[in-house]
Amino acid sequence: MYTLKGELKVINDIQQISDSFRKREFVVIDASGQYAQTILFQAVQDRCELLDNFKVGDNVEVTFFLRGREWTNPKDGVVRFFNSLDAWKIESLSNASEAPTSADNAETFVAEGDDDLPF
Repeated sequence: MYTLKGELKVINDIQQISDSFRKREFVVIDASGQYAQTILFQAVQDRCELLDNFKVGDNVEVTFFLRGREWTNPKDGVVRFFNSLDAWKIESLSNASEAPTSADNAETFVAEGDDDLPF
């Protein structure tokens, strides 16, 4: 299992793919690196309702599985490989539980009075 924290950018409606399979896709923006990443997740079957209590703009932590599969096109025999990020749990991140931003760290640093640095 993996986790990712970010902001919900898109929450799609539930799609009924077949009689026995349904999914709901959503997008989370991961701004933890130098460049923000737009990550597509899917919630499948009974996990589709995980998103019912969230809205675009919410900060969340997604716990997910990385899935991979192979598929052979029956028409031409071409083999393709697919990956998906299957959400297992989605938790809201309140302002109190979020990691401090770099600006918050700077304020804390100054407030603590660590002035013994060489610059």
